Amino acid sequence: MRKKIVAGNWKMNLNFEEGQKLTSEIVNMLKDENDKDVTVVLNPPFVHLYPVKKLIGSTPNLFLGAQNCSDKTSGAYTGEVSATILASFGASYVILGHSERREYFKESNEMLTAKTKQALENGLTPIFCCGEPLEIREAGTQEEYVKNQLTESLFGFSADEISKIVIAYEPIWAIGTGKTASSDQAQEMHAALRAHFASKYGAGIADGLSILYGGSCNPGNAKDIFSKADVDGGLIGGASLKSRDFVDIIKSF
Repeated sequence: MRKKIVAGNWKMNLNFEEGQKLTSEIVNMLKDENDKDVTVVLNPPFVHLYPVKKLIGSTPNLFLGAQNCSDKTSGAYTGEVSATILASFGASYVILGHSERREYFKESNEMLTAKTKQALENGLTPIFCCGEPLEIREAGTQEEYVKNQLTESLFGFSADEISKIVIAYEPIWAIGTGKTASSDQAQEMHAALRAHFASKYGAGIADGLSILYGGSCNPGNAKDIFSKADVDGGLIGGASLKSRDFVDIIKSF
């Protein structure tokens, strides 16, 4: 049985008090309401990691994640944060290759290979993002485009290493735009990506991969999207900043 995962990506939002309030609300709601076997990950900005970890405490199935890590182990890299540091603060997950990192910070597939290696070596589970922009979707070449991202970034890893990675498919044209891929579009791409991993690593590894949907998922569409055979959860942006919406998404399985 593949792990069901809902990960909240706060992006560059929330001051200290707001982050504490949101985390406390989510923790209390999950304790009171949630009876689903779903792994929940909170991915706040770096400065929130330790205080959020303290609030999470021993809450069942609730984990701390980061939004990025360096491709270097340590050294004179002002402003960077290594996977080693993240692990020491109690992080369990790290988002890698988000479309905003690829676009705004020009992260290459080669760099993302190095970041994934750092994460795995430090016991972090990468939530590895892939996805196509609008022009690729309109040209009908989205499968080829996204498969290439995965091939160039991840296909040098062993089967054992791949089994420790979570994939997040994010149609870039549906992030922060209010547009959402239909549940059938999500299923089509997720199935194609699973088949792509099967072609390299075999059906056993591919069938065990959790593949999340990451494009404007909300309480209104989550149940439909999560019902699809190859959709194993969501990487949630804006809706993760509202405790009620986020918990309702978690309860959508």
